[in-house]
Amino acid sequence: MTENHAEPHTPSAPTPPVEPTIATVTFLRPIAPAPAPAPVDDDVWSDLPDDSDPAPFVVPPMPTVSPAAGPDDRTVVLETARVILDKTPAAEPVVRPGKFAGTVDLDDFDDAPLIPAWMYSPEGWVAWSGVFYRARRRDFRRWVRRQPTQKGHVRQFGRGVRRSHEWVVGFEGVRVQSASHTAHVLTREARLAARHARFTPRILGAKKELAMKAAERATKAAEEAVLLHKKAKKDRNRARNLRAGVVYGPPLSAIGTGYVMGGGLGLAAGVLSTFAGGAFVGRKPYDEEADWTSDWRSLGDGDRMTAPMLDQSFRAAKVIGSEESLGVVQMPMLDTRGAWTAVLDLPPGIPAKKAIRATDELAAAFGVEEAQVSVAKRGRAGRIELYVARDLPFTQDPVPGPLLALESAADFWGRISIGPDVRGIHQSISVVERSGLIGGEPGAGKSGSGNTILLAAALDPRVILWLADGKGGGDLEPFEHLCERYEGDADPEAFNAMLDELLGVMKARYALLKKLGKRKVTEELANKYPELRQLLLWVDELMLYTTDEEFGKKITRKLRNLVSRGRAAGIITFCATQKPGSDVVDTSLRDLLSIRWALRCTTPEASDTILGKGAAASGYSAKTIQSEMRGAGLLWAEGTNPTMVRADYYDDDQVAALIERATEWRRAAGTLPKAPLRLIDQLNALVEEGDKDAEILSRVLSCFFVEEIGARQRAVNGGMDREKAEAEITVDWLPGQVILDYLKLQGAPVTAEKLAALIVRTDEEKAKRPWGEKGSRLAGYPLARAEAAATGRFGLTA
Repeated sequence: MTENHAEPHTPSAPTPPVEPTIATVTFLRPIAPAPAPAPVDDDVWSDLPDDSDPAPFVVPPMPTVSPAAGPDDRTVVLETARVILDKTPAAEPVVRPGKFAGTVDLDDFDDAPLIPAWMYSPEGWVAWSGVFYRARRRDFRRWVRRQPTQKGHVRQFGRGVRRSHEWVVGFEGVRVQSASHTAHVLTREARLAARHARFTPRILGAKKELAMKAAERATKAAEEAVLLHKKAKKDRNRARNLRAGVVYGPPLSAIGTGYVMGGGLGLAAGVLSTFAGGAFVGRKPYDEEADWTSDWRSLGDGDRMTAPMLDQSFRAAKVIGSEESLGVVQMPMLDTRGAWTAVLDLPPGIPAKKAIRATDELAAAFGVEEAQVSVAKRGRAGRIELYVARDLPFTQDPVPGPLLALESAADFWGRISIGPDVRGIHQSISVVERSGLIGGEPGAGKSGSGNTILLAAALDPRVILWLADGKGGGDLEPFEHLCERYEGDADPEAFNAMLDELLGVMKARYALLKKLGKRKVTEELANKYPELRQLLLWVDELMLYTTDEEFGKKITRKLRNLVSRGRAAGIITFCATQKPGSDVVDTSLRDLLSIRWALRCTTPEASDTILGKGAAASGYSAKTIQSEMRGAGLLWAEGTNPTMVRADYYDDDQVAALIERATEWRRAAGTLPKAPLRLIDQLNALVEEGDKDAEILSRVLSCFFVEEIGARQRAVNGGMDREKAEAEITVDWLPGQVILDYLKLQGAPVTAEKLAALIVRTDEEKAKRPWGEKGSRLAGYPLARAEAAATGRFGLTA
């Protein structure tokens, strides 16, 4: 049936009639055979009952078996949707007129609404099953598209693993870190207190006792802190192990049991169950406020250095403003040592020294130690080079120094190897017409650092060595036989005399330069005139000399004269001290020392005493050097800024081998100083000139020597080992009668009065002592008093 729908007419614009249309809605066709079709006129669609038809409307039951489509099915034409929705079914199947007569319409409704008969055909069943397949395929595509999102199962599993691991780790590590920091601080304080107590002289009495008590308290506190740290680590490990068993035990058990019970399928089932459990734990995504991982990136936590990180860190360090950004000239890169390096341009108007002064703040922003960050000016005022080491520099074992590989004499006129910087680049300096100062706290590595320069000078046979050991501890003793002058007794008076002699040498050098018409000593002149060879004056522990009440000011004044005027004369001065204070290193002397090497210091002021006032405020402070960085220091030798370097290290055996090599080269070159004459040989030289008193004193010393040999021989005859006898048996006192008898045998008779006048003794030394097998008490003369009489009377050296 058709239903005409006409649009409403308007008086001004009538519309043409609309062609009739058919709206088709299908009902399920019953299985019962259709009655014979009635003849239908071409103008009539079907004979349908009206609403007044008393025949009831019965809906046939739903068929359970799909019908088979055959050639006898016929097509029918249905009534319009309006009639169908009015629930007025057709009493008889409707047949199509004309050429379609005798065919059944598969869209026929019959008595089951909204399900066409076509659904019961094989094609209908195939189409119905395709709906399920397409729905499942759409679901799979939606699942794949969802995986990269926060609701994806892979992301859920990742969050689950992360949350489980964070729960296993817990918060006990904070207590361990706090205990570790406390233990390190207290241990360092205990070491300092013990060192202070050890070096406090006993003569101070109360101060020594207070220092010892303070050292004991500091040591006890350090031991307790170490025990607390160990206990915190033990508790942390126990808690983590328990939680790890809870978290990782079930998944491992499921996977292992599945593999043992079911092989590959069981293993797959265990893995899938583990994945499902992890996804369930991580089903809830992190809130933006709770996800702290994206708030801050730190190099100390292993993050990569990026341009946003640099901007963020420099803003946190107050180097640039909150709205300013850095210009990246060289992108952050990792070098072969695992350190990050970048070249940056600061915003306009910000100098490089502002970034250099903020090294501590930058280190805190990057999450590393201050010593790991190095900021240097690069090319122009607003460009810097940033270097962040992966680990604390200079804590690994040192590599052998380059002097060990020398096969020929060194060249002190050239560049001297000092050691590597934080980037691993070897640094070298020139000491020609220069002077230097090395300072740092006890244990900072001054002796080892100074060996790099001393050994280089010793290995050049042309260099003249003058050494003064203010410690008196023997650090410079291996070099003694290479020196033309050596003061190893920490005697300010002897050092003052050495400086007087050196000032005379400098005066003679200038006289020779004036005669030659030259302004300064060059390598060519030094090779031609041996008197103008380079001369190195090395003063170890300057404090002992400059703080002496009688000679301190004189020594400071003479050193200042040598440093200021000796450069052109080929005299190089280096001073080392443990306490670089203004009372030790006068500023008038320090400012003349052009090479300054600041090892680890306890205060920024001590660092400034070496590097100069304002160096710490500019970002160059030796206080930032950690105690583990032994031998490291800020070297200000060449360039505009100090450089952190670590001195080449040579152990005692290597130093001995190099000194032996230097001795051979100097002997071959004819520059090895002659060994000092014994006192008796010096007296014999005076005897040849006819001095009678020198002859008597020479015979007295010979008497001591002969008696000592006799005593050793008697001990050997008694069964003592010869080496032991030589080491243990000495003669430092002899009776006066033994000396007089020996002088008589030597043909130099002298009276007791003459001998007593020549060797003046104190009342204590005149006291009688037992002598010989019988133990007779006799008056005599000490060997030390005889030597003092010879040196004092004739100005000789013992």
